[in-house]
Parts: sequence; structure tokens; C-alpha cells
Amino acid sequence: MIRHRSLTGPKPGRSTVISIGWKPATNMSTGPNGLTKVSVNSNQYRRAALIVGAMFSLSAFAQTGDANKGRLPLSEVVLYSSGVGYFERIGEIEGKKEVELRFKVEDINDLLKSMVVQDFNGGHVSTVTYGSRDPITKTLKSFGLDLTDNPTQSQLLNQVRGERVEILWPGKVTGTILGVEKKDQPAGENKTVEVEYLNLLTEEGLQSIPLAQVQKVKLLNEHLNTELRQALEVLATGHDTQRKTVVIGFDGEGKRKVSIGYIAQTPVWKTSYRLVLDEKEKPFLQGWAIVENTTDEDWENVQVSLVSGRPISFVMDLYQPLYTARPVVQPEHYLTLGPQVYGETMDLELNNEVKPGVQGGSAPSVGARAASPPQAKTMARMEGRAMNAPATVMGRSMLADSTLSQSVTLAAQGAQLGELFQYQIKTPITLARQKSAMLPIINEHVGGGKVSIYNQTVQAKYPLNGFRLTNTTSLHLMQGPITVFDSGTYAGDARVEDIAPSQERLISYGMDLKVEVEPQTSGKPTELTALKIRKGTLIATRKATEEHFYNVRNRDQKEKKVLIEHPFRSDWKLIEPNSKPERTREVYRFPLVLAADKTAKLVVREEKQFDERIELINSPDDTILLFVRSQKISPKVESALQKVISLREKVSLTTAERARREQARSEISQEQTRIRENMQRLNQNSDLYVRYVKKLDSQETELERLRQEIEQLKVTEDKQQQELNNYLSNLSME
Repeated sequence: MIRHRSLTGPKPGRSTVISIGWKPATNMSTGPNGLTKVSVNSNQYRRAALIVGAMFSLSAFAQTGDANKGRLPLSEVVLYSSGVGYFERIGEIEGKKEVELRFKVEDINDLLKSMVVQDFNGGHVSTVTYGSRDPITKTLKSFGLDLTDNPTQSQLLNQVRGERVEILWPGKVTGTILGVEKKDQPAGENKTVEVEYLNLLTEEGLQSIPLAQVQKVKLLNEHLNTELRQALEVLATGHDTQRKTVVIGFDGEGKRKVSIGYIAQTPVWKTSYRLVLDEKEKPFLQGWAIVENTTDEDWENVQVSLVSGRPISFVMDLYQPLYTARPVVQPEHYLTLGPQVYGETMDLELNNEVKPGVQGGSAPSVGARAASPPQAKTMARMEGRAMNAPATVMGRSMLADSTLSQSVTLAAQGAQLGELFQYQIKTPITLARQKSAMLPIINEHVGGGKVSIYNQTVQAKYPLNGFRLTNTTSLHLMQGPITVFDSGTYAGDARVEDIAPSQERLISYGMDLKVEVEPQTSGKPTELTALKIRKGTLIATRKATEEHFYNVRNRDQKEKKVLIEHPFRSDWKLIEPNSKPERTREVYRFPLVLAADKTAKLVVREEKQFDERIELINSPDDTILLFVRSQKISPKVESALQKVISLREKVSLTTAERARREQARSEISQEQTRIRENMQRLNQNSDLYVRYVKKLDSQETELERLRQEIEQLKVTEDKQQQELNNYLSNLSME
């Protein structure tokens, strides 16, 4: 039989009480006191008793803590286009109070990095505690009672040996736990059953009580009671491994205002626009902000602000406990002195040392311009200039700008915040969790005009219908899609990048089939423009020319403005057209105005200069002569090249003479080899043998002469080559 003594749990400061009664039974029945009895074996009983005790203790702990804990409502949300949001909670507390917040595990790092807590009117923040990321088994082992391995009742009582307890069996018995032992008892013929006994030291002496008959166990040590409740709370909170509880403690007197602000990851808020074009009206732009509440709570009457820009935001793992390896040090009398090894000293230049406040001072980074939590709070309260309501213009269709401006109430006002821009929603919004909303942020006339945009790499035959959008509003328009309506009908979709006030962007939303473009390209041979010599290297400057033709035909019955986009290459110079065109990072833009049913031609001519380098010491003479005959060569350069040719010819002639003599020596050597082979087969007294001897003697004389001439030619060749090298190394002229 298992029962709770009280349905409300123990009062604060009292011991946790688990009341348990058990009697052997074969069926479930109701006893005379109205309690349900159930037959179980000892192991089942102990497990059930522990579960009930854990549930009862945790319930008691939660009830005692709720009196001093509270929650602060969400009051303000600032969403950034970098994927984070600043959340601020403001409320009133009284006296000493703890505020609990629940966060996803992946948001804890952002919380630890950014949380700002304030207690106004004389109060102060005492502590901020949160659940460790260590494994739950490691946390459980830190308590006085170890619940890691799901201990049975007897194992739990063995952990508190030596502690005083009060038990009900069936009367009250107070004593000190000696331990739990197991004894065998007869259970029928030739059978025994193992029964657990709780051994106590009481005032009357030692007592051994069957554990199964104990109805209640009360720990008299308040510290162990607290440890048990805390361990059970860890077990309960460990069931939800995806969330952690953060408790902020406030200490003070009386009622006062407190706030908690922090950064958390949020979806990037997005923008979507509608652009209405009409021949008789000014272009009209309507913009919406798409906001998503992916948190686990509803936003009720929350002040929302949207900040555009690119503040730097990152995640640093501050939640994961960091442990460092520590050396094991033995007592000194166990150590023996060993050899010492020291690193080499590094020579540091004094002027390379970082001095505080000079080189070592922290410069403001890009991220420093982004709003930290206190700044975000200030930004959210800045009053921006309210946008003027757009003038009402009667339209001819359902999508006229007047219809849009009257049917949508502008919900935001803008403010410039340094490098960022903020849309502050005028009235608090209510948005359920896991829901999204569209908030109107712009509803105004804008500047601009229609234009056809041609780019050969996009579409080789037809340009695209486009619009040059000028931001004449006071708002920073964030990037997003634009749905274009022309004369009351859907004309296409476009995409636009960020546009600051007074800036303009081109957008395209469809293909213009009434204008056709024929591109053509022609190249010219490279032209030599200049010659110069630098330390023996001939530098020939050449010019390449390319011409591109764009033949444009307007088949529409009205005038067309066409923009021709031509690739921009930094190493090519634009020669024609003469007027300075519009240029982006990738293209030139050349405007053309075509009357109805007319044609036009655009000529784009570009030039590129490059240098050709020729090493005069080893280049062919024909190549040098080709430059000598050029009309772009100066007399000085021509004279220098002529001398280079002359010096090279001297070296060549000497080299040729040496080569001829070496060839003659080689032929004589081959002839001598043949003669010596023949002499080996002849009688030394024969006439032929004697003639061979005379011939060898004359050849040896010739070989000696050739050797001397070759050596002399080598010396001459080296001198001539050195003369050429010296001349070239000092040769520099235009």
C-alpha cells in the first residue's frame, strides 16, 4: 500500500515525509481505513516507493520555490537583419525576488554573451544561475544522496548510514541507521525467501525491522532533505534536455521596476514591395516587413522595431564547461632532480612591442556600430520623423496608387541610427508563437522612370523592361522582391538591393519584345606604338583595339529609352563614345533614345596597351631587324640596336671560326684512329707502315696548331661576349 500523508506537501522548512504501508495480499482490495492495498514483491515495492517519494519531494520543492519566483512580461523586441533579435522584459517586483526564464540550449551562448539586467529604485542584482551543461549524472553525483543509478529504497538508506531517522512500524521509532541487511526466511517446504531488514540503534538498543513493513521513513537531517529535493529537481528538469532554466535574483525593498535584456537568434526579417506604374500618375511604392515569431511564447502588446544594416554577430561557446588538464605533482621528498631544459630567448625589437593605448588600443570594429543590448534599448525608444502621408491620386484601375495608400495604414516610422536604419512600429503588436505577420512600413510616391535594359549576357536579342527607381522617401529601403503592376495589370517581378534615401537602382521585371538589339564585334591588328630599352631588354609597347556595334530597332509606336550594358574591363580604356557613361563594378551603361519605329546604332571602341619584352642577348637577329625597320623607333634606339647587331655578329663569327677548327681537329683524330688500327696489322718494316708513321707525325703537328688556335679563339670569343654583355647591361634609352 502506497499513500501520501498530505496532498499539499510539506511546508517550507520541514522534512520531506514519505508514508508507505504494505501488507501481503493476493488481490487489490480496500482496507478498513479506506486505503487501496496492492500485492507486490519487494523489488516492485521499493521501486514504487522511490518513484512516489521523488514525485512528492519535487512537488514540495516547486511549491516552496514559487512563492519567491516570478516572470517578467516581454515588452520590446528589436529585430536585426543580421539574424539576431534584442528582447527586453520589464516589470515590477517587490522585495527579494527571483525571476525564472526558460531558454533553448542553443540560445544560452547568446544569452551569456549579451544579457543586461537592471534593478531600479535602490535594488540590485544578486546572482544569475542556470543549469549546467555537464551530463546529468555528473550533477547528480555532486549531491549528498546519489540518485544516478536509480537506487532502491534499501540502497538509498544505506547511503545515509549514521543518520538519525524516524520510522513508523507500526509505531514511531527513532534511531540511527546502521544499515540494511538481507536474511533468508522459510517460505514453504524446502523454500526460502530473501527479506531485507533495517538495522537501527535506538535508545532501547539495536533493533532489526523488516524493511517491507516500514510505513514511513523521515530523515531528521535538514541538510540531507534539501540535497534530496535538489537532486530530484535535477532529475525532473533533465527530462527536457532542449531547454534550460535561468534564474535571476533581485534583492531590495519595496516595489520597484526591473528589466532584463538579451540577444537571441531570430529569423532575418524580410521586406516585400509593390510598385504601381501608370502613364498619368507618379510611381507609387508600398512596402511590407515580414516578421516571424519563432520563440516559444506569444508576443502580447510588444513594441517591435526593425533595424536594417549588417551588424556583425557571432556565437561563442560560453555555456560548455571548460576543463583544463592539470599536472600531477608528487610530494617533494619523492622527487629526484632531473636535467632542466630551457627555451631559447627571442630578441624582440622594442619598437615592435605593443604599447597600451597606442598600437594595442582596441579600434572600433564594424560590429561596434551595431547595437549592443543597452544601445538597442535606447534605439528602440528613439523617435524618428513620421513619414508624410502620400497624396491621394484618383486612379483608373483597382491597383492605382490612391487605392493602395488609402487601404493600408502605415505602421512604422523611420529613424537613422548611425550606420543602421530603424523602422519602429508605431503601436504594440500581438503575435502568437510560431506565427508570422506582415507589417506595412512604406506607402509613398517615389521617383523614377521606365527604361529598357539590354545586356548581351542576359538575353542576346531582346532587352528587359526596367524601371530606374529613385528613393525620394526618407526611409532606407531594404533589399527584397518587388511586384510590378503596370496600368493596372501584373507586369512581372523584380528584385532590388538596399537603397538609401536619394539613391537610385535599376530593376527589371519582364522582356521587352518590342525592341530588338543586334550586337557585333570587330578586332583590329595590334599596333606598335613605342620602343625603349631597359638594361638589355627591348620593351615594345603595343596597342590593341576592339570595336563593338549595337544595332537597336524600336518596333513600338512610342518613344523608348534604352540602356545598353557593356562589360567593364579595368585594363581597357574607353575611347568611344566620348561622353562619360554610367559605370558599375561590372558594366558601362550607354543611354539611347529611340523614336517610334526607328533604329539607332551605338559604337563602343576600346583600346588596351601592353608591353612585349625581348631579351636582346639571345633573341634572333631577324626579330631585332624587324624592330629596326619600324617607323616608331627613335634614332637613338635604332643606333643602339645596330650596335647590338654588330657586337652579336662579331661573337657569332668568332664562334663559327672556333667551331670549324674543332671540326677539323675532330676529323684528324678520327683519321688517326683508323691509321693506328691499320698499323697493328702491318709489318713495321713495310713501306706502308713507314708512310703511316710520317702521316701521323704531320697530323700531330696540325693538331697542336689547331689546339692553339682554338684556345685563342675561345679567349677572343669570351672577350667579345663580355663586351656585348657590358654594353647591354648599361643600355637604357627611349
